[in-house]
Amino acid sequence: MSSAQLFALAAIGLWGTLALLSVKLAAVPPLLLVACALLIGSVCGLPYWRQWRVPLSTLALGCYGLFGYHFALIMAFRHAPAIEANLINYLWPLLIVLLSPLLLPGVQLGMRHIVGGLLGLSGCVLVFAGRGLSLGGGQWLGYGLALAAALMWSSYSLLTRRVAPFPTGAIGGFCLVSGLLALLAHLALEPAYRPSGQEWSMLLLLGLGPMGAAFFLWDAALKRGDPRSIGTLAYLTPLLSTGLLALFGGGRLGLGSALALGLILTGAWLGRERRVAVASAA
Repeated sequence: MSSAQLFALAAIGLWGTLALLSVKLAAVPPLLLVACALLIGSVCGLPYWRQWRVPLSTLALGCYGLFGYHFALIMAFRHAPAIEANLINYLWPLLIVLLSPLLLPGVQLGMRHIVGGLLGLSGCVLVFAGRGLSLGGGQWLGYGLALAAALMWSSYSLLTRRVAPFPTGAIGGFCLVSGLLALLAHLALEPAYRPSGQEWSMLLLLGLGPMGAAFFLWDAALKRGDPRSIGTLAYLTPLLSTGLLALFGGGRLGLGSALALGLILTGAWLGRERRVAVASAA
């Protein structure tokens, strides 16, 4: 196994814990949770702080991806069942392909991409049908936020190909600025909250792992290996993440959710883009 594959698998292993840790930290106000985790995550990039200087447009894109995605995802877990919200969030590998013709010049969709998109959409419909929700159900807000998170991460991943290339170390700067923005928003919009010792332990794990080191590991994998083969490993993430939620997060992976997971994974695999190098993703 190559070093690139090892880096990618390490990132996937860390990302697999993101949903579970977020659910376990449900008592922490969401803006404070994002702020603490990203500020802790920026520590991973301190040895490369000289690489944090990037154009303002690149920094804004980094904040959109890191802050916007994680805030939407964590809020989704607060308003909808975690397993179902997590499944919808992991439409992002497929959305990267479906959005590529809109955001990247010279990219076209083939029949396998269209079939993959329909399978992924079928998985989402199955998630909704399995919950038996009405249009007025409060859980729809959570599902909408999960879909917004998937759109944010997929568009961020594609738009990083439209800005000037930046070094891996710059991600630490993205984490720092995003964390500071989230902290300011917390102070302005949320009630004061003091995490317990156990919550600080989980925040440390969240920040150093799936919201810190994972970004650097994935970027290193893509820079060392073939993005077309490394990118396909991302489809292991929803399987691991959903499995951990079912085992330790208090959720239940029923038949409908398992079928939805299968459809989303199959759609993402069919729709993978062999010609487009995907930027680092969560």
